[in-house]
Amino acid sequence: MTNREIAAVFEQVADLLEFQGANPFRVRSYRNGARKIADLSESLATIAAEPSRSLTEIEGVGKAQAEKIEQLLSTGRLPLLDELLEQVSPQVLALLRVPGLGPKKAALLHRELGVNSLEELRKACQSQQVRGLKGFGAKTEEGILKGLTIAEQADRRTRWVEADEVVQRLLEHMRALDCIAQLEMAGSYRRGCETIGDLDLLVEASDVATVMDQFGSLPGVADVIARGETKMSTRLESGLQIDLRVVPGESFGAALQYFTGSKDHNVVVRGRAKQRGLKVNEWGVYRVEDDGSESYVAGRAEGEVYRALDLPWIPPELREARQEFAWAEQGDLPVLVQLTDIRGDLHMHTTATDGKASLREMVDAAQQRGLEYVAITDHSQRVSMARGLDAKRLRAQWSEIDRLREEFDGLVVLKGIECDILEKGGMDLPDDVLAEADWVVASVHYGQKQSREQITERILGALENSYVSIIAHPTGRLINRREPYEVDMEQVFAAAARHGKMLELNANPARLDLHDIHCAAAKRHGIPIVISTDAHSTEGLEVMRHGVQQARRGGLTAADVANARSWKAFEKYLRRA
Repeated sequence: MTNREIAAVFEQVADLLEFQGANPFRVRSYRNGARKIADLSESLATIAAEPSRSLTEIEGVGKAQAEKIEQLLSTGRLPLLDELLEQVSPQVLALLRVPGLGPKKAALLHRELGVNSLEELRKACQSQQVRGLKGFGAKTEEGILKGLTIAEQADRRTRWVEADEVVQRLLEHMRALDCIAQLEMAGSYRRGCETIGDLDLLVEASDVATVMDQFGSLPGVADVIARGETKMSTRLESGLQIDLRVVPGESFGAALQYFTGSKDHNVVVRGRAKQRGLKVNEWGVYRVEDDGSESYVAGRAEGEVYRALDLPWIPPELREARQEFAWAEQGDLPVLVQLTDIRGDLHMHTTATDGKASLREMVDAAQQRGLEYVAITDHSQRVSMARGLDAKRLRAQWSEIDRLREEFDGLVVLKGIECDILEKGGMDLPDDVLAEADWVVASVHYGQKQSREQITERILGALENSYVSIIAHPTGRLINRREPYEVDMEQVFAAAARHGKMLELNANPARLDLHDIHCAAAKRHGIPIVISTDAHSTEGLEVMRHGVQQARRGGLTAADVANARSWKAFEKYLRRA
């Protein structure tokens, strides 16, 4: 089992225990364990297999949880989870997503009314059965009905790129007001998470009512969920919720830090504050005196909040309570890669296969973007649906690239290919053809439902091929559409490092593959990452920024990204690889 699969099991155990009213400390222990496991850049299987190491060395994983991890690694099952699932149906857990409906009330509804799903809860409310239960009432029933819409959409997270379209409209809409002094997005959007649950907007303004009126008039708003003195929540027709908070200037930085999160990052922040006799919340940093009185210390800017805790400002993308605090304390916070660092794009397609622009159009667009080098990497013959290239057509394209090179000063065009790794193993084109390429991208497109062992062996075989430069979109996932295929990434990392190969971070916002944890793991192994657009049109070159954002979440610097090097530096590296 993968780290994420084990983390999901622990999370489900926590949900089931909470529903049953188990000891809160036990519930919290499983939730913390799930988060630590999901964030771990090293495979649990690798740690467990080494006699000199113990799973208990992982922060937040005790002896009991370590034993359960070993059970999952060896059998793929956890008896505790099986036992809990016999007692509580997973469908019932959906009740916990209804705002204001905690585990105790959800359990009461299940026990007294036989409510087993959101739909059954809706019917129970509509027939006014809920209001008759002890601790409930007509208003509670109405609130549950209203919250059901949110609960039904709770699992429908929005990809960052789609949320960004809303954000740009929202910011333009709000900037029309002269009374606004500052406005910033916070939450998971600001941290660059690949999917977003909702959006958080912070505003400093001299006229709160006008700001809220403007916020509510955003085109596409379907419902005003709540409007108070300083907070307002709306839901768009798409189902996406946006929360507005209007805060005073002296608290703006503290609010931005607090509402950016993550929750786990903020837990550490508050703990550091307490150690220093301080208190941190969305209103500011306060010194707590012996008599219990408080005095304002900082909060106007985010940097003030971190400085009060003896820390440098931490980039939002790193705020996940992983390594950022250790880096900050040691003065080793990475200078994260930026879009302006990128010098080349090494994965793109043309009309020769499934692209929408010609070879010349793609090269011209790359030069206009100021790139120093590009690789043309159309599909190989196995991808028949994209009219993949056989050896003859590929060599004809390479001859065209040779002619084109003479016309483009200042831009190096590499003769490349995205060559499929065949289901039976081996490459889609013979070695004598690949030997003529400047850049060979190896990828898995077919046989994605093969076993973990088969897919891993296929990729390891490609990494052993002396003509392969890089593995593209290494896990094959499509966010919100397709789970990653089964592959032992720890073995892939080890092989890539051993053979001097690179791994791709595919910048297509539907992929973002590698994900952030894998990026951190690749960095730990010393594997250069190439951020590529996989562009199928000239417009597709614009998605590079999404890949850079993902790289930042993985803690990557320009030195960790191969195509952040100048052509002269990259060419030398390429000859060594």
